[in-house]
Amino acid sequence: YNKTAYIVPQCYTQTIDENNQIHNPCYACHTVGKEPNYVVDTDLQLNYDFPEIALNNPFSNFFRKDINEKLQSISDEDIINYVRQSNYIDKNGNIILKQNLPKDWKGYIPDCYFNFDDEGFDINPKTGEYTGWRAFRYYPFLGTFWPTNGSTDDVLIRLPEAFQKDENGKFNKEIYKINLAIVEALIKQKDIITEPLDEKLAGIDLDKDGKISIATSVKYTWDKDKNSMSYVGLAKKLLQEGKIHLAGGLYPEGTEFLHTVRYIDWDENKNSIKLAPRMKEVRYMKKIYWMTYSDLKYIVDKELDERNPSKSVSSFPSVDVFGGNYEEGLDNGVGWILSGYIEDKKGNLRPQTNEETLYCMGCHSGIGATTDSTFAFARKFEASDKEDILYGWLHWSQRDLKGIPDHKVRYQKYGDVYEYEFYLRNNKSGNEFRTNDEVINKFFNKDGSIKDDMVNKLHTDISILLYPSKERAIMLNKLYKLIVNEQGFIKGREAIGDLERYVHKVLNPNQETGIKEPVY
Repeated sequence: YNKTAYIVPQCYTQTIDENNQIHNPCYACHTVGKEPNYVVDTDLQLNYDFPEIALNNPFSNFFRKDINEKLQSISDEDIINYVRQSNYIDKNGNIILKQNLPKDWKGYIPDCYFNFDDEGFDINPKTGEYTGWRAFRYYPFLGTFWPTNGSTDDVLIRLPEAFQKDENGKFNKEIYKINLAIVEALIKQKDIITEPLDEKLAGIDLDKDGKISIATSVKYTWDKDKNSMSYVGLAKKLLQEGKIHLAGGLYPEGTEFLHTVRYIDWDENKNSIKLAPRMKEVRYMKKIYWMTYSDLKYIVDKELDERNPSKSVSSFPSVDVFGGNYEEGLDNGVGWILSGYIEDKKGNLRPQTNEETLYCMGCHSGIGATTDSTFAFARKFEASDKEDILYGWLHWSQRDLKGIPDHKVRYQKYGDVYEYEFYLRNNKSGNEFRTNDEVINKFFNKDGSIKDDMVNKLHTDISILLYPSKERAIMLNKLYKLIVNEQGFIKGREAIGDLERYVHKVLNPNQETGIKEPVY
């Protein structure tokens, strides 16, 4: 149906509104990448640079006139009951997909129980063993993934078994914590604050203070010419043997991510949202091969050549093609495979089709905003004390976003700015499509100017922006359930409704967005 499903619906947004006001949500994804992400795609803020077959918007769910009528068919009570029923864990504590997938299934079989200790480590309740998955808290990426725009979600990381074991090959939680911290420093390419780590266990001076003791930070000292960082435990041995690799901005091969996208539940006691037991999607990534800085640079340079063809051939970009399949995962071309599960008509999780998985590739391949094809881990909270509101190693079900301050990020053109405030000022809305009236009414005056008092509140608590009201949460749940009922994911899976005023139905070749100056 849609060979360019990797061009996500947000990319069809009309950036000029009916009052000739310019909105720029595009900069969030299309920016100057940080080495070794050599992508610089700020031009996509200025032009809809699509392949010819993508000029007609394939996401027909955004142009429906029957949405309000269809919503009436679902009662508030029915949708609340629906989202509170788990389609992942059964009443006996078994992972439903694990039981239902074919015995010869070659892809990822879910093995996380969402049963966490007080440090975010997942435990198999039947065996008492650690599964290797660890949940972390992070600043949600701009726009779509804010709960106020339709879903709650979480992200978990798992490093290969060698990173979880000591030099003798025995599981050691403390060794695993050290390796996770080292990977975090490598991915962020900076010194990090971390939970207390016992340097004696690893025989390594993590904080570079000249002592082997308890560290609450990891110093980032990697450089291309003289690397002074290493993994610990069994992973250190494999690194020395050249069986795994280490570099700034890159995960070691074998790293896995689990990302569940869920409906929005309501906590009456807290008068606030919470993660729903029912999952819309279970998304999975695994790094299956290593690419050096040179490899990654070559791929970006080659793609740039293809995007700027000679006059003797078509002036349209070519359609991207990804190897693999829905079962074993699609290969994003820079080391990772992606696969996933999504709701069937009855609400059970089923494998995504090739096209439904292709949708995921748009964000996880070839854009400037990612760090080694990922978003969340580079945005992880940091604190050494478990009681600190910014302690990062917990699941959202254990501690939510209430009271989390807006944080400052650096843009080359603008310096240090509050990230969420900056998004509101550039986009003048709370989502890419400008359909979130709740955020618009809360943060903007009728003349379009921003409310300074609300911005000041945002600096101390981002949940006032990111969390929807109960009424909006229920409405968003219903909108998505309509898509599930019709199994219409390939026609647009965002819980939005009629977008005719906000989204292009048809684009001209290389049409300008109207944005004059890119943000980066």
